[in-house]
Amino acid sequence: MLLACVATVVATCVLAPLVTRLLGRSAGWILSIPLLAAAAGLIVLGSGTQHVPWMPTLGIGFDLKLDGLSLTFMLLVLLIGAAVLTYSSRYFAVGRHTRYFTLMTAFAAAMTMLVLADDVVLLFVSWELTTLCSFLLIARSGSKAHRPAIRTLLVTAMGGLSLLGAVTTMAVATGTTQLSEIIADPMWQEDTAVATTVIALLAIAAFTKSAQFPFQAWLPDSMVAITPVSAYLHAAAMVKAGIYLLLRFSPAFSEVPLWNTMLITSGLITALLGAVAALRRYDLKELLAYSTISQLGLLVAMIGVGTPEAIKAATVHTVAHALFKSALFLFVGVIDHRAGTRDIRALTHMRIRMPVTLGAITISAASMAGLPPLLGFVSKESMFTAFVDAPATPWGPIAITAAAAVASALTFAYSARIVMGARGHDPDGREVTEVRPAVWAAPSLAALAGLVLGLLPFTLDPLISGAATAASGTTVETHLALWHGFNLPLLISVLVISTGVLLVLARKRIQPVLLKYRLPFSALDVVEAILSGLARTGRVVSGWSGTTAPRLHLAMPVIVTIGIGAVGVLGISGLPAVDGNTSRPLDWVLVVLLAAGVIAAMMVSTRVGAVVVVGVVGFAMTLWFMSLGAADVALTQLLVEILTVTVMVLLLRRLPTDFKPTPLRRSLPSLAIAIAAGLTTTLGVWALTGRRSMSNAAEYYLTEGEGVTGGANIVNTILVDFRALDTLGELSVLGVAGIVIATLLRSRRPASARRIEIDESSPLADALDNSVFTRTLARLVGPLIVVLSVFLLLRGHQEPGGGFIAALVGGAGFALIYLMSATDDVRRVRLPYLALIGAGIVIGAGTGLFGLTEGSFLAPLYTEILGYKLTSALVFDVGVYLAVIGIVLSAFNLLGLPRPHERDAAHGFDEGDDGDDPHADAPQTPDHQEVTA
Repeated sequence: MLLACVATVVATCVLAPLVTRLLGRSAGWILSIPLLAAAAGLIVLGSGTQHVPWMPTLGIGFDLKLDGLSLTFMLLVLLIGAAVLTYSSRYFAVGRHTRYFTLMTAFAAAMTMLVLADDVVLLFVSWELTTLCSFLLIARSGSKAHRPAIRTLLVTAMGGLSLLGAVTTMAVATGTTQLSEIIADPMWQEDTAVATTVIALLAIAAFTKSAQFPFQAWLPDSMVAITPVSAYLHAAAMVKAGIYLLLRFSPAFSEVPLWNTMLITSGLITALLGAVAALRRYDLKELLAYSTISQLGLLVAMIGVGTPEAIKAATVHTVAHALFKSALFLFVGVIDHRAGTRDIRALTHMRIRMPVTLGAITISAASMAGLPPLLGFVSKESMFTAFVDAPATPWGPIAITAAAAVASALTFAYSARIVMGARGHDPDGREVTEVRPAVWAAPSLAALAGLVLGLLPFTLDPLISGAATAASGTTVETHLALWHGFNLPLLISVLVISTGVLLVLARKRIQPVLLKYRLPFSALDVVEAILSGLARTGRVVSGWSGTTAPRLHLAMPVIVTIGIGAVGVLGISGLPAVDGNTSRPLDWVLVVLLAAGVIAAMMVSTRVGAVVVVGVVGFAMTLWFMSLGAADVALTQLLVEILTVTVMVLLLRRLPTDFKPTPLRRSLPSLAIAIAAGLTTTLGVWALTGRRSMSNAAEYYLTEGEGVTGGANIVNTILVDFRALDTLGELSVLGVAGIVIATLLRSRRPASARRIEIDESSPLADALDNSVFTRTLARLVGPLIVVLSVFLLLRGHQEPGGGFIAALVGGAGFALIYLMSATDDVRRVRLPYLALIGAGIVIGAGTGLFGLTEGSFLAPLYTEILGYKLTSALVFDVGVYLAVIGIVLSAFNLLGLPRPHERDAAHGFDEGDDGDDPHADAPQTPDHQEVTA
């Protein structure tokens, strides 16, 4: 049942593009139904756990847990999410809005997994998904939103890194990734150092997500996003992720002084700063943003107190805040939509006749201000009760309560500012009328819920009791009521409301003072400075290697390799002894051949000569691998050399024939680095390999590999079974490299190919006659090469072969087909190379899903049919085969064919353009021909 609820929300995200294409903006009505159904299912379920194997070899599972705390937050995520989707169905103009609905439902799915996660790895992945969805939703709001989206991503991603550090530390310290076990582990009271580290990392993660001091700048900055996004992500859902994280870990750290100090201090500073900043704003949406920061600060301070009463108060205020703040954001969007502005100064000169909108805003703002009989009053009463009874030094509760009271009085003032600012009352101003019920219905329910739950707060007792019990680690009995008699919290509430009324009455005197005094810098300036500093650092670092000079480009990795070798010489000891018989006569023959190739490569002056002598080195290595019995490696080396030469020939025609002479003084540093790198590599090979007894890993592969994977070829089984995840990563990198190459060559005009003067009387002048032998051979050998590549693909798990080798053989076949062509104007192989690359990656990743039937991603599966062993690695190898073939074809198609401007030059067209025209490769339309869309 629990997994079904999660699947329902995820399915909503998957189906969102299709539903939106069919129904346009009305898709919001349909997409809200699964969220409501999932919420109903969770209410019926009440509690429960579910385990789905994910990475069992690492002890990581797709573990879900529903308790009182997760149920409370899930109801906020799903119900408010449904309200925002229905609101969006009429807030937007007629259209599809596919990306918006897809990203919003994706965010709901990420929040669902985050709140229900009982594994810290799943928690972290979901946390990062919410960050990504938030970034994309902000960025899609127009060109002005790009910079704020990047700044928001910078701050929240930093929190993600902090959470990753906390997750890693907790998993290593406790020996498990299951969240409930980590929280219950007694080591948090025993190991102060680990507890301190985790507390600091978790606090930073929560502070960045919930916009707490000193990370509060991103929330007002993100208000460039459209109203539904602001209402859902930045008022009711995303910012609550940080609150949820703090509440979830409260049982483990609520009695740790560092936890209490960090949360109370940051929370109260944030509450005061946000409240003062809200009073300085004229934009209603910006005002709401700072009020959100302030209210979240009070929530963090309540969690920091850590007592069951404080946790209960935080839970009640979380519910109240979600209701009144989502309603306020959505109704401010209504005013903005109808009036064309959110500026209070402009609204006062209008005649706003919107009774429903203004009534709902008044109710929601009164709840935020803590006025009875609204839920906000109940939560504020609970907050003051918790602060008065805070277990701190004698002056601690007084200081905390006083700071919270000041923030609450300011809350009353900016709540009144919202109400009065939205009520334009100029009888001569432009009239603004109410929107249709389809727009205001959903937010009105949120505002009305704050009133009903304030009048009947005891209806929340079961929900709040369960949430507070889970978040405090002790049983909490909740008896919410609107009236608790005359007590100190009530007196504080009266003082807060009275002070707030005075602030409202004196607003014309206070406002100029607030506007006059400001800090010399803003938090947003700090974020922008950090972002600019990172960009400058990146430019400096990339400048060390981002150059067309090979010596500078290669110097950095080579120097790092030398440093690693130096550390190894000084720090590694206890290596196994090397067998005395370390070499054979054939080894020295190959060494001489390699040395000759290296020396020749250093002395050669032409590029063609360099390709030849470097090929000598490659073929010598092939012979060496073969002499050592590494047939797979030798085949790979041989085929790579062949294809490298073929591709290099396509490049050489665009490069000068000779190398530029290099002065000796510039060659000496390169020579010194090369010699040092050679010595380092020699020492590494001598220390870590050599002819000695097998390592334990090698012995395991040889003795157990076939039984585990069903394959007898140890090299192939290591690549596609034991190290399949690593190979999948390499496959993805290969695919991305192919796409980047294709994009680069299509968007930038390469250097023109050199023209070669051909003697027309030569027998080599006619390409058609000259390619007779090649074309005849290709017709016979081409199909055989393709069949051979398929044969090598099928046998690779048992004998030398496999996806990579097979693809290289197939690539050699395609190279032969290109060479048989009498002209370079036509593509000889019309296969969609980018589609092949994508299909290869999809097949490789999809194969891993089959392994889940055995409990682990990419787990090897095999069976035997008619004496032939079929393995899942064969399907994985098919993905490798397709991706590599795609890379090879992209090289021939993009480098082997002339560019459009070269074709024009060959046919006598003007060659005088400088290559700066971005549309140079585009087909030209005659002036008299009409272009139609």
